[in-house]
Amino acid sequence: MDKLPLSNQVALVTGAGRRIGRVIALELARAGASVIVNYNASRDEAEATVKEIRILGRASLAVKSDVASPRQVERMFQTVRRRFGRLDILVNNAAIFFRVPWDKLTGNDWDRILGINLKGTFFCAQQAALMMMEQKRGRIINISSLGGLQAWPGYMHYCSSKAAVVMLTKCLAMALAPHILVNTIAPGTILLPGEKPSKGQKASVRSTPLNRAGRAEDIAEMVLHLATGADYVTGQVFPVDGGKSIP
Repeated sequence: MDKLPLSNQVALVTGAGRRIGRVIALELARAGASVIVNYNASRDEAEATVKEIRILGRASLAVKSDVASPRQVERMFQTVRRRFGRLDILVNNAAIFFRVPWDKLTGNDWDRILGINLKGTFFCAQQAALMMMEQKRGRIINISSLGGLQAWPGYMHYCSSKAAVVMLTKCLAMALAPHILVNTIAPGTILLPGEKPSKGQKASVRSTPLNRAGRAEDIAEMVLHLATGADYVTGQVFPVDGGKSIP
């Protein structure tokens, strides 16, 4: 049997108990990686994801951590070091998304969304990079959004946080080269099986060249590509959006 591309590698996926994060975690496990499943509130879903990964024959562990807290992030990576001794892949997937009209945005709205979407991405990358530098190799894959490339007035705080993730990716790529590759994926409209699209999502799909919503698997497949190949690619943004971002 051919060796799986991520055999003997360890990955951590934030927000991996459910939705896109869960699908990413399973995709990496199928490729041979041991996977740490980070969660904050979704304990039952995270434990179910761990069970699925172990059925695949991979080591897995669920770790609770609010990525907006640098102290909790540090403790999470201490657990990774203690249990696995290394880290090869970090997928910064944890994020929140909620609509607030521009004239209703509060300081708490900004703090909440920047804390998870931006600060969480940075502090996880910081801790991961400290481990990866010891082995002089690693991949950090941030999940941004089409909203980080386009202006959605009803989601001004969200778009700003995801645009910042794009720039953070470029800064990290420069700082961590040549040993650690850092890239970001910008998903468009993604629907999971059984989900009914909102009015806004229906409008988005109608204006998408491929005329359909994406699947979580579309994002997971791009993550796998960046985790296993793309050796000469860093600091780049990969829209997975059915062509929606075409100017």
